[in-house]
Amino acid sequence: MNNKPIYPISVLSNLLNVHQRSLRIYDELGILSPKRNNKNRRMYSQNDLEKAKLILYLTRNLALNMMGVRLILAMIENKEIEPKDYISFVKTLVEKININEEDNVIKTARRGRKPKAQQN
Repeated sequence: MNNKPIYPISVLSNLLNVHQRSLRIYDELGILSPKRNNKNRRMYSQNDLEKAKLILYLTRNLALNMMGVRLILAMIENKEIEPKDYISFVKTLVEKININEEDNVIKTARRGRKPKAQQN
């Protein structure tokens, strides 16, 4: 039942609060491949939703690039972890190797920005 394609790309992008183009890029990279309906439109399952949540967690909270995301996804698939447990599995790994998520979020948010001018 969790593999049944039920969400069109517009609904999934709203649920995740991402642009539809991001989901298309994930499809092009082969990290999130939805099924297609008879009109060749992307349709996402509940498992796809969980996988997309993991991708966003990895890129936003852990500041991983797409190669890092692909590596983590391959490891998760190799271990045959259920989609509902993806994020908790990765959070356990993050705690084991002592990565501070908050520092990564702050660093990622500042990337590419000029430092603020000091006020007198």
